[in-house]
Amino acid sequence: MKKSRGFTLIELMITVAVIAVIASIAYPSYQEQIRKTRRSDAKAALMDAAARMERHYTQFGQYGGGAVISATSPEQFYSIVVTGTIAGSQVFTITATRAGQQANDKCGNFTIDQAQAKNVASSSLTAADCGWD
Repeated sequence: MKKSRGFTLIELMITVAVIAVIASIAYPSYQEQIRKTRRSDAKAALMDAAARMERHYTQFGQYGGGAVISATSPEQFYSIVVTGTIAGSQVFTITATRAGQQANDKCGNFTIDQAQAKNVASSSLTAADCGWD
């Protein structure tokens, strides 16, 4: 009698089940790491915008009134909004609002102001927890 080689259906089902369990654990962790990496896009955009505001202040003695700031971050995962930049203003706040694939990030939106105070719009996390310190 010739012995057959191969896998039984039970062995294949167990293998598929183990792979499914590993994938269900690993995929959310992978997604969180991707969101964490994309946060650097917001940080870079905010620091660049704040530097532009400071250059404008150095040149004209006020924030606003001509400072050019892009509407999206370099990788377009955040939209950038500057508030408090009316003519003669001595304060500003720049907010990076999550957009697109980054909308589910647990850190929320990032902000920076004229005093370089950095915050996140998350009720449970601090700026330091999100790497924005």
